[in-house]
Amino acid sequence: MEKPWLKHIAEGNPREIDIPDISLLELFQQSARKYAHQTAMTYYHKTFTYQQLEQMIENAAYSLSNLGVQKGDRVALMLPNCPQYPIAYYAALACGATVVQINPLYKSSELLHVLNDSGATVMFVLDQMLPTVEEVKEHTSLTAIIPASFESGSKFDEFLQDKGGKAPVIKIDSRQDIAVLQYTGGTTGRSKGAMLTHNNLVANTLQSYATAVSSINLGEERVLSISPLFHVYGMTSCMNLTFYIGGNLILIPRFNPEEVVSIIEQTKPTVFPGVPTMYIALLNYHKVKAFDLSCLKTCSSGSAPLPIEVLKQFNESSGTKVAEGFGLSEASPVTHRNPISGMQKAGSIGIPIPNTDSKVVDPATGETEMAIGQVGELIVKGPQVMQGYWNMPEETENTLRDGWLYTGDLAKMDEDGYFYIIGRKKELIIASGYNVYPIEVEDVLYSHPKVLEAAVVGVPDPYRGETVKAFVVLKDNDPVTEAELISFCRDQLASYKIPRSVEFLKEFPKTAVGKILKRTLKEQLQR
Repeated sequence: MEKPWLKHIAEGNPREIDIPDISLLELFQQSARKYAHQTAMTYYHKTFTYQQLEQMIENAAYSLSNLGVQKGDRVALMLPNCPQYPIAYYAALACGATVVQINPLYKSSELLHVLNDSGATVMFVLDQMLPTVEEVKEHTSLTAIIPASFESGSKFDEFLQDKGGKAPVIKIDSRQDIAVLQYTGGTTGRSKGAMLTHNNLVANTLQSYATAVSSINLGEERVLSISPLFHVYGMTSCMNLTFYIGGNLILIPRFNPEEVVSIIEQTKPTVFPGVPTMYIALLNYHKVKAFDLSCLKTCSSGSAPLPIEVLKQFNESSGTKVAEGFGLSEASPVTHRNPISGMQKAGSIGIPIPNTDSKVVDPATGETEMAIGQVGELIVKGPQVMQGYWNMPEETENTLRDGWLYTGDLAKMDEDGYFYIIGRKKELIIASGYNVYPIEVEDVLYSHPKVLEAAVVGVPDPYRGETVKAFVVLKDNDPVTEAELISFCRDQLASYKIPRSVEFLKEFPKTAVGKILKRTLKEQLQR
């Protein structure tokens, strides 16, 4: 099938780009030389120039090499968004090591799985999370733990001291050497380590820039970095991309609407890579206390579908235009994006980014390409696609076929080449033989004025096989009954799609980037 999306690439943006054969560290070093005296990071009232950041990375890399860290070793990072994160990340890469990304909120069993699966020997951890690490340490391969603190005086500070030496220069094969083990969110089962090479991450950084060339001023952008850097979206779209364009990475360790608004007013960011829950929270905070977002030139949304109603309301109240995109850990992560300056379609993830091919195939065999408008599994191909899953050859074989990454997402493509995510294959509900895509029902629920968040799952039904159940969090606990919401859906959905029951929750279980954990909701029903 032809690629109809090519004619919708924004003017001034390339269709294809060259990917240099360099390491991710070298990509950073190029910027450090070019923008040496410009601000690289802002953390509350502290700022760091590119020159200062590069020196701290060199010092930390030397300290790591003195600990015996060598090429191919795994170095774990269990840190929130703080200056220590980029320093530890690039210092590990400077030693030729592989960074293992770990969510700081992990419980001991989750942490133990990632540490044992990766075989990490050295770990950077926020001091507040040390007790969790201590719980599992003796059952892991860890030989050194470096605590970092929001305050000065931690062991990490010793790491940054100039000891008068430099780490050995390591030769990196950018297409083979693994820069990052990015563990999948585990929303559908045990998390797997996606092996992302230096070339994967360099490619995706440059691809992401290529989608916004016409709207980015090199050396001038200020990027609001609330999305966790340990998550693949924050790592690429916030950290790596910001450093590539010589921007200022405005680090915020936790999402609190009031604090975020205050920081926006102080720092005047120009770019905001956010996730749906952040847009929902900011939108609701704006209704209570209006604030000015006119400083933002570019907003993007990833990690989970952005409800159409939320997109419309945020665009109206902020005066900005949120460009929704799509990605996954296995693709470093970005594969699709609505053009920043060009035609955007509400509810669409946009078009494939440069050097990326994409199509929709039949979910059963994954071989037959579906016609325009028909639903099937989304598959992608490009230089950002992972090498495979760490120590999981069978899973790798199922997911990577003939160079194509099978995403597990159901999607469709329209006549313009814009793609739409319909849901996860595993989340498809089959009620009385009919396919029900949760996102269709969720979009209707989100359009109800009293609904803050919604999630829809399939539950066993003796007659229909499966039936639709909705979970809802209300705005400010506004009273609304189950019958009212079901009636509201009945006016807008075919009968087989209407929820047969609605359960009200105070809050949803979520991943670190705010993706609702439907697996957890279903597990709770089985208890």
